[in-house]
Amino acid sequence: MSMFASLAIYKVAKDAAGIAGNILAFGLFVSPIPTFRRIIRNGSTEMFSGLPYIYSLMNCLICLWYGTPLISHDNILVTTVNSIGAVFQFVYIILFMMCAEKEKKMKMLAWLMVVLGVFAIILIGSLQIDDVIMRRFFVGVLSCASLISMFASPLFIIKLVIQTKSVEFMPFHISLCTFLMSTSFLVYGLLSDDIFIYVPNGIGTILGTTQLILYFHFESKSRIDAEEPLIVSYA
Repeated sequence: MSMFASLAIYKVAKDAAGIAGNILAFGLFVSPIPTFRRIIRNGSTEMFSGLPYIYSLMNCLICLWYGTPLISHDNILVTTVNSIGAVFQFVYIILFMMCAEKEKKMKMLAWLMVVLGVFAIILIGSLQIDDVIMRRFFVGVLSCASLISMFASPLFIIKLVIQTKSVEFMPFHISLCTFLMSTSFLVYGLLSDDIFIYVPNGIGTILGTTQLILYFHFESKSRIDAEEPLIVSYA
């Protein structure tokens, strides 16, 4: 096989992994829609928290910036997925604020300003670094840390599933999408030889696998328990 053919296959495989990751991430981005249907219908945020959308927006903005040509080379699919994600999170935040009571609304607005301020500092600060390698390292470390913190958030759910022995609070489609998306970007990162992509997504793949194992274990256990006949006493 010629060198040209090998490079072509490598490029196609890398792009395919990136596109798959974009599609699967979209499934995660739309997952809060049922929650917001309920919020809008009731005109109240009830006991829901808006902070997960704030954290997700911060993560998307940092990773979006990392994927641009000003920071890293040939990572446009990282930019596209995080651009879409940032738009979704921003819309969710606006909808949340519209339906929240005044105190919660002001807190959300303050957090949104903090996120935009921090991102502006990262953006302007990174552009002050003339060394392209150091600039990529600086933003890459931040994006890696942000992604790891996002992937670590399901640890609470994993703990809850183990304690309650129930998968009620761990929807299967979200766990599956997390696993497949992380795996897609793990492959993308490996083919790109980009440590700031494959390390956090490798961790995401491990956590996604753990969630799926727990889901099938406790879901099948619950089904078996439900199928066991009741013991009737005639005494």
